[in-house]
Amino acid sequence: MLEKAYYRTFQAVFNIGSRCMNWPTPALYTGPGSIEKIPELLDKEKVRNVMVVTGPSVGKKLAPRILSLLDHAGIRYVLFAEVESNPTVIIVNKIQKLYLENGCDGFLAIGGGSPIDAAKGAAARVVRPKAEVGKMAGLLKVMKKIPPFIAVPTTAGTGSETTIAAVITDSETHHKYAIMDLKLVPKYAILDPELTRELPPKITATTGMDALTHAVEAYTNLTYNTDETIRMSEEAVCEIFRYLERAYSDGNDMEARTQMLIASYKAGFAFTRACVGNVHAIAHTLGGLYNTPHGLANAVILPIVLEDYGEAVYVKLAHLAELTGLKDEGSVEEKAKAFIAEIRNMNRRMGIPTGFDFIKEEDIPQMISWALAETNPFYPVPVIYDRRRCEAVIRRIISEA
Repeated sequence: MLEKAYYRTFQAVFNIGSRCMNWPTPALYTGPGSIEKIPELLDKEKVRNVMVVTGPSVGKKLAPRILSLLDHAGIRYVLFAEVESNPTVIIVNKIQKLYLENGCDGFLAIGGGSPIDAAKGAAARVVRPKAEVGKMAGLLKVMKKIPPFIAVPTTAGTGSETTIAAVITDSETHHKYAIMDLKLVPKYAILDPELTRELPPKITATTGMDALTHAVEAYTNLTYNTDETIRMSEEAVCEIFRYLERAYSDGNDMEARTQMLIASYKAGFAFTRACVGNVHAIAHTLGGLYNTPHGLANAVILPIVLEDYGEAVYVKLAHLAELTGLKDEGSVEEKAKAFIAEIRNMNRRMGIPTGFDFIKEEDIPQMISWALAETNPFYPVPVIYDRRRCEAVIRRIISEA
């Protein structure tokens, strides 16, 4: 009880301070062909040699479209296309080294959350060269303006193009943690649905459920929410319920692709103020230990944690059930349970599993420690987990596989 009282007090005090902070948002460009704005934006920021960060697949299939724009505009670039899922400290340090050796003066991150987060981590290291990546984990430990940064998401999921966070994995310990600082919000975000046209259905599904998790966790959290984050969360949930399965079924549905990018952005905006919670904290342990894709982990864990929260979230989930048109009649509990059931149904229809059977018994204590350390005291979750309750949820994830 003393620990929980301390956590809630910490959150109340931080909430007061956070409302005095200047929360930046990126300048947003949306719609088909919006990537054509990139050379103009780089020129506006006087970037003459940009560090382009992406992953192997995007580097081969999508990045060339953007690189040709840079070539035509006479903008030099250095390409790093080796970012895999769950970017590591080693990758971040490689990007920083390449940036400095080549005299780069800006970042262009193209891809899902992994390339954008890796580029953010490298940008933090550029302005804080004496600080190891792990030393910047946590809140407000960068505190220096990063170089001009353009984020171009190619998935509709992480919302990293608008958040203060960069999630990095320690290569040696497999601990996955977040660097969170207002200085890490990109200067520009380009939401071009053409870049998501060829996204495989499986990735469309899991990244979309990642965005849903962001919106729902932000919405159900306590303390930090504002009128704007509440509105953004509600809009994101409604748009994801309406458009995700359309994008999953037809990758060429540009309306669905566009709306999913916008929903992901809104969810990212919401959680960068209101925070995520226990779903993400447990999901991060799976990414670090087993390299589980982040969206997949969130998709599986979200309904389990919401069910575990029980009546602590019924009122808010019931309202989401009403807003999405899922259930207008019945008790608050019935509406909330219908909302959770629909998340499970969406997962089933898109081929997402109900649990994970690869979690090792000997890893559970470490998972609990990492998850609780991430969540407490900073995340204003509706239910504060202790070791017993966290373990019970992890065992449900295993048993429901």
